[in-house]
Amino acid sequence: MTDPSQANLVAAAFQAQRDRLRALAYRVLGSHADAEDAVQEAWLRVARQDTATIGNLAGWLTTVVGRISLDVLRSRQTRPETSYGEQVPGYVVTVDEGPEPAEHVALADSVGLALLVVLDSLGPGERLAFVLHDLFGVPFAEIGQILGKSADATKMIASRARRKVRATEPPTAPSREQRAVVQAFRAAAAGGDFAALLRVLDPDVRLAVDTPGGVVITLGATAVAAGVRMGAGAVARHQAVLVNGLPGYLSWQADGTPLSLISFTVAEDRITAIAILVDPARLAALVSPVGR
Repeated sequence: MTDPSQANLVAAAFQAQRDRLRALAYRVLGSHADAEDAVQEAWLRVARQDTATIGNLAGWLTTVVGRISLDVLRSRQTRPETSYGEQVPGYVVTVDEGPEPAEHVALADSVGLALLVVLDSLGPGERLAFVLHDLFGVPFAEIGQILGKSADATKMIASRARRKVRATEPPTAPSREQRAVVQAFRAAAAGGDFAALLRVLDPDVRLAVDTPGGVVITLGATAVAAGVRMGAGAVARHQAVLVNGLPGYLSWQADGTPLSLISFTVAEDRITAIAILVDPARLAALVSPVGR
């Protein structure tokens, strides 16, 4: 693309499609970071393309983002998982304002939690076909070009995915009792109350901290309580949230910088697992749509 005026027109046309492409990629991939990467890769490809050969830029970009997303899904399936946390799923974070699902307000893209969780159970081709056709209205013939299938075969794939989506029960909202346990944990951590932390932690509780350098695992109530109590001082503000359907909260530092995203698995009034995200880049991507 050497003509500056043509390049400007293509850039403007791409920007007009960016939000739609990002939404499409996010629904296929379930990850904001991966969706941004897919859209950026699509831009690099269109920048190298002779746009005179593209009859329908929107359709062309949909196909490109679809192919990139499909490659990402397939690579996830073949990537070995040798230990907990090496392949961390995308986060779906919603404001937790109470036990009624109708009160949940999305922090990021308006993707239903139940749907995103169900999509994770689909194969790459099923997921792509369902999202492109049922959520974005892309014709089966165009989806088939991405999958390397006929339109009829693609229709069957999408139909199979649709049956799986309809047959899967959505995750239930946390109970009042589970929320109460999390609130007790938060109060104990903020107050540095070691004994109170031990009362809400299962003896075999597992803490996984997702850092830029990898996931750090801590096992046992005593070790977890000690670590949580030491780190509580940096927290200036909390927001109760649901993280992939689990109760939790976002924390900020005094200057407004996101500090952590934490979620809890609660069973029989005890916390059995805690997951904490402290990777600054991933936190910024999750929190930025909300504002401060």
